[in-house]
Amino acid sequence: MGCMFSQLAAKFAFFPPSPPTYQIKKRDNGKLSVVSTSSSSSSTSSSMPLPLADDNSLDVLLIDTKRGNKIVAFYLRNPYARLTLLYSHGNAADLGQLYDLFVQLKVNLRVNLIGYDYSGYGASTGKPSEANTYADIEAVYECLQTEYGISQEELILYGQSVGSGPTLHLAAKLPRLRGVVLHSGILSGLRVVCHVKFSFCFDMYKNINKIQRVKSPVLVIHGTEDDVVNWLHGNGLFQMAREPYEPLWIKGGGHCNLELYPDYIRHLYRFIQEMETINTEIRLKKIKQHLQLKPRSRPASSSCCRFKLWRPRCPTCSKPRCLKCSWRPKCFVCCRLPSCVKCCWRPSCPKCPRPSCPKCPRPSCCCRIGCLRWPCCIGTHSGVNGKQDG
Repeated sequence: MGCMFSQLAAKFAFFPPSPPTYQIKKRDNGKLSVVSTSSSSSSTSSSMPLPLADDNSLDVLLIDTKRGNKIVAFYLRNPYARLTLLYSHGNAADLGQLYDLFVQLKVNLRVNLIGYDYSGYGASTGKPSEANTYADIEAVYECLQTEYGISQEELILYGQSVGSGPTLHLAAKLPRLRGVVLHSGILSGLRVVCHVKFSFCFDMYKNINKIQRVKSPVLVIHGTEDDVVNWLHGNGLFQMAREPYEPLWIKGGGHCNLELYPDYIRHLYRFIQEMETINTEIRLKKIKQHLQLKPRSRPASSSCCRFKLWRPRCPTCSKPRCLKCSWRPKCFVCCRLPSCVKCCWRPSCPKCPRPSCPKCPRPSCCCRIGCLRWPCCIGTHSGVNGKQDG
C-alpha cells in the first residue's frame, strides 16, 4: 500500500522540462560539450545562454549512480575559490535553464560550483524518484572527492525547493560539512500538498526528521509570499536546526524569484565569507560540545570536602555505628564503652558490679569479712565489722 502511494506521489511531485533545454555531445578530443536543443518550441528555452565550446572553466560530467543511471553535472571552477557549492535545483528546471545562475553565483560568491540533473531530468537517464535523487547526490559527492579532491570540510550543500530533500539526506551523513543552504525548503512532500502535521510511511522527503541530524550551520532562505511552499516550512526548518544561521526572510518574495532580490546575494555572500573563516578545529570543538554528556549533579547531602571527619568506632567490630554491639552494657563510671580499660581494671564486689569500697552507699555491697583490696578500707575493717558483729 505504501509503495502504491509512493509511486502516485512521485508522478505529482516531479515535473522535468519536456523536452530538455540542452543536449550533450562528445568532442573530437573526448570531452563532453553542451548544445541547445533546436527542437524546442519555446522561445525562452531556445534563448537560454549555454556555455561556449572552448570554455575551459566548465567541465561537463557524466556520472554513474549506484542505481544504474547516468546523470549530467556541470562543474564551474573559480581560480580564487576556497569552497565548493553543490547545488540541487528545484522541481521544474534543468541545467540548461540554470547555467546563467550558476555563472553569477560562481563569480559573486567566489566559489567553485557543481550542479547536476536528477535522474530523468535534462540529459540524465532513468526516471525521477526520491530514491534516485538520493543516489544522484551521493554519486556527485563521490565524484568531487575522487576527481577534484574536495573533502566535506570544503563543501557547502545548497538545496532549492525539492532539492532540499537530497541536500539534507547527504548533510545528515557528513558531520564535518562547512554549511548548508535551504532555499525555499520543504518539511516533507505531503505537508506541502495536504498541510498535515503528521508523518506517514508514504510521505516523501521527510526533512523534518533529517534536519535534526545536521551538525553544520544551516542558512534558511524563504519568501514570505511563497504560494507553492508556505513560509512556515522554512520557519520550521530554521527552528529545528541544531546550529541555525541568521535566516533570510524576503518580504514579498515568491517561490522562483528570490534570486532577483538584492538581499539574496548579499546575505548569501556574507554566509559564504563566514564559512570560509571557520577553522576546522573550531568546527570539531562545536561538534564535541554537542556530543558531550551533561555532568552529573552531586546529591545535596554530599560534602565538597575530600576528607571525611573522624568518627568513633565500635571496639568490637570497628564500625562507626554498630546496632549489634550498641545494646551491650556500658561502663557505669564513664558511661562510654562496654569494656573500659581505664575503669574496669578495679576489682568489683561479687554481689554488685560496683567496686568494693567503703564509700559505696550500699552497706551490703561489700562482703562481711571486709574489703582488704582498697587502701582506704585498711584499718577500718575491724571497727566497722566489729560493730556490725557485736
